[in-house]
Amino acid sequence: MKRYIGWKILGFIALGALFVFLFGTATMLLWNWLVPELFAGPVINFWQALGLLFLSKLLFGFPKGHHHQGGGWGWKKGRWQEKMRQKMEHLSPEEKERLRSHFDRCMGGPFGRRWGQSREERPEDLREDESPKP
Repeated sequence: MKRYIGWKILGFIALGALFVFLFGTATMLLWNWLVPELFAGPVINFWQALGLLFLSKLLFGFPKGHHHQGGGWGWKKGRWQEKMRQKMEHLSPEEKERLRSHFDRCMGGPFGRRWGQSREERPEDLREDESPKP
């Protein structure tokens, strides 16, 4: 198995070079097709297209490295839920129930106000004019 490691490294280098070549060529062709026609801009060569790609990555950023953890909103949502779970552990059962009922009323939970539903359309037992006092 160790004797194939050199071929794997060589293959990754070749794929990387192919990837850079394809993206540079695609950028050059798209630029030369659109920019001179639409904006009367200059025609660029392959190396200028690679420089343009590198400049755009410098200006707009590189990936942050959270892709292995789910990335994006799903990962942040999980972190937020875990923090809330830790905070809720220290509350008494009465405080937990009061907080849940407050969220249900304010956020449209299973018994709370729905989007577009006025106070008059809600059931009688849920029409409280005041939120619970702490």
